[in-house]
Amino acid sequence: MLACALLLAQPAAAQRVVQSINSNWLFRKADGTDFAKTPAVAGWEKISLPHTWNTADVMDDEPGYYRGVGWYRKQLHIPAEWQNRRLYLHFEGAGQAAEVYVNGQLAGRHAGGYTAFRFPISQWLKFEKGAVNEVIVKVDNSHNPDLPPLSADFTFYGGLYRDVYLVAANPVHFDLNDHAASGLFVTTPNVSAEAAEVAVSGTVTNNAPTRQRLTVLTELTDREGRPVAQQRSSLTLAAGEKRAFKQNFTGLKQPHLWSPDDPYLYHVTSTVRAASQADALDAVSSPLGLRWFRFDAAAGFYLNGKPFKLIGTNRHQDFPGLGNALPDALAERDLQLLKQMGGNFLRVSHYPQDPAVLAACDRLGILASVEIPVVNAITDSPAFFENCRTMQTEMIRQGHNHPSVIIWAYMNEVLLRLPAGLTKDNEAGKAYLGRVAALAQELEALTRREDPDRYTMLVNHGAFELYQQAGLTKIPMLVGWNLYAGWYSGGFQGFPDFLDRHRRELPDKPLLVTEYGADSDARLHSFKPLRFDKTTEYANLYHQFYLKEILARPFVAGSTVWNLAEFNSETRQEAVPHINNKSLLTADRQPKDAYLFYQAHLLKTPFVRIGSRAWNLRSGLAVGLDSLVCRQPVEVYTNQPAAELLLNGQSLGTHPAEFGVVRFTVPFGNGLNQLTARAATAPPDHVEVQFQLLPNNLASDKLPFTELNVSLGDQRTFTDAKLSQVWLPEQAYAPGGWGYVGGKPFALPGTGRLPYGSDRNILGTDYDALYETQRVGLTQFRADVPAGDYEVTLHFAELEAAPPTEQLVYNLAKTDAAATVPASASRRFDVLLNGQTVLPGLGIDNYLTPLQATSFKFPVSVRREQGIVVDFKAAAGEAVLNGIQIKRVE
Repeated sequence: MLACALLLAQPAAAQRVVQSINSNWLFRKADGTDFAKTPAVAGWEKISLPHTWNTADVMDDEPGYYRGVGWYRKQLHIPAEWQNRRLYLHFEGAGQAAEVYVNGQLAGRHAGGYTAFRFPISQWLKFEKGAVNEVIVKVDNSHNPDLPPLSADFTFYGGLYRDVYLVAANPVHFDLNDHAASGLFVTTPNVSAEAAEVAVSGTVTNNAPTRQRLTVLTELTDREGRPVAQQRSSLTLAAGEKRAFKQNFTGLKQPHLWSPDDPYLYHVTSTVRAASQADALDAVSSPLGLRWFRFDAAAGFYLNGKPFKLIGTNRHQDFPGLGNALPDALAERDLQLLKQMGGNFLRVSHYPQDPAVLAACDRLGILASVEIPVVNAITDSPAFFENCRTMQTEMIRQGHNHPSVIIWAYMNEVLLRLPAGLTKDNEAGKAYLGRVAALAQELEALTRREDPDRYTMLVNHGAFELYQQAGLTKIPMLVGWNLYAGWYSGGFQGFPDFLDRHRRELPDKPLLVTEYGADSDARLHSFKPLRFDKTTEYANLYHQFYLKEILARPFVAGSTVWNLAEFNSETRQEAVPHINNKSLLTADRQPKDAYLFYQAHLLKTPFVRIGSRAWNLRSGLAVGLDSLVCRQPVEVYTNQPAAELLLNGQSLGTHPAEFGVVRFTVPFGNGLNQLTARAATAPPDHVEVQFQLLPNNLASDKLPFTELNVSLGDQRTFTDAKLSQVWLPEQAYAPGGWGYVGGKPFALPGTGRLPYGSDRNILGTDYDALYETQRVGLTQFRADVPAGDYEVTLHFAELEAAPPTEQLVYNLAKTDAAATVPASASRRFDVLLNGQTVLPGLGIDNYLTPLQATSFKFPVSVRREQGIVVDFKAAAGEAVLNGIQIKRVE
């Protein structure tokens, strides 16, 4: 959204016109042709903006995605009466570098994919009636060592992925050549509950051919548009001259303060007129929030004079099927979801985002930190440093007037991995750390000059000594720490220990926990969760521990969960390839358990919700031979002292809440189970669970056997809602039941992080989590099913003969370096089904292609008391099995 002129009562012809030009573009990828110089050729695709060329290839099984040049073309029809106006093209963003041509002439270049830019284009336009003007934009998201970000745990989408505007201004106008800023800068030098002071500054440009005597009128209005105060300034500008102005509003009594609980917005509107005329030549408007704040190293954050804990999330800007080319409505929806969670703080990471984001923060009452994309590493070059300075300046000037912004940041985990050959102890390494600190110091000084009223922040990962040695904990006003104890390394206790260390060793430096989180695949569940198993239940334990420790420490000014919603990271593999699912919402913005847990702590109205509400298709074994129920835990989240849970209308009791969580054991029956949670005056919550109950004895008459799905080498339940199937974790065989005989779960060697299975992308399937685990060396799988006709499906993937892969930079555990698996080229085994060989000589020289999903389905008729027996006879190496499905078909 571009800050544009208010349409006042004067005739509109003389004022600034701002129109989006998102429709009817043509696009093509580069083929070596310079389309800025070459006449149009065939092969252009019709598109509208926002647009990215990486919507699909970031999710396919091919490593990498298109990083290169894309070309955009559009015809502009410029009214002849605009010949005396000053026309500009305004781009809200282009990933990552852009060149803009108008009628074959270069209008300008911009480096950086996340800030806006604006170029004057009048001199190259044709204004004759019926004339057609052509805009061509070259956009390039190639790796550029001089352009941040260099690497990161997110995808560097290419394209014109935000709105583009045509701006037609009067020759006399507020400055349009200042880093794509609005031309108006608003500050609040002094604010209290009793009075407020507002300062408004800007620059007026006279592109008219004659001297102009001008008046600048600035009005402050309240939410309803009623005047609060006004100031006038007189300016006389020679032809071609620019002149700055500043106006101060003092003594605004009893201001209505802005806060997350009451995000009251005034507005500032500045209008420039010719001194002898009433018509407005240009006008610019800005939101105004009156608030004051401070950070304290011992006591945390204060807003409007009161202690205020900042609790919220980070956010990335992509969405399934759209990449990062989002309409404003989806950006705004994310902020509404954060507000509905009870969050009051957003870390806009790791780059400035669509202007709709900060505008929504202003309206909804969400405080914000914004940063430039200097992530993971820097290039020690003058060009890189200059690009960083320009990005920081653009970010501050474009976002300057948003009352929601309280922090400008400029680095994230830049010492995550030092360049090859450098260590913190060798001379080259020390010199590199010095250059990083020099860049940080430059950006710190620049930020304080540009905006002395906000705080500065530099964000580090958990290598305390390294950042201390580099001096990066001393330079900014605030230090942010990205901490993942209990995930990437160690146990949960490392988190509070780190916080307390900061307080001891940096007693004068305010602290924010800028990242923390655990992967959670909404399809995976475990009643015995383990670190890095990607289950909802482990993520629940993680967030419950972390939030308690954050709230217990007043000196922790705030925290932001990583991340609000799942986002694309093309280089990731794991259970959901190309997705980082450390988040409180799924990619399509459905709440996970942790989102409900935060609601229970942050919302001020009575609240109760049943956890795992998306896990509404469950399965499990009956608790005994004659039982018709399966007992499973269910968490209920509430901000009330206790909650009651009912199953099919029958109470399971009322239990006290422990840190917002009430725990129940539910006896699920086969079929539909209706759960209702009640807590004091909170509106009751209802969830329906379809339960597929499996008999403990497969030949049971009380509960006939129909289907069994088992994930081998796994201790998790996997729910496939699309196929209405639930995959149970493996178990050892016992007579009358089912299970494996012999073998062990596959585990990556050399890693103390992954409890079992592989972390590699399995090709040819959307069920990577199933194929990433297997049992190695088993001799049988047995199921004592009754007589009948069945289908048996066996699933395999070769995990040991996998080629090495690049170790991702954010996996920090030292043992990860050895996480490649030696080839097992000699693996060969026969598979027999009830004594008949159905897969002779299965091995990597035929069907078991490394990291490729492979399955085989076999019909089988079972005689009385025969059951199903799958034998594995290894001729070389060890037999493996990843999954098995048994389905009765008669």
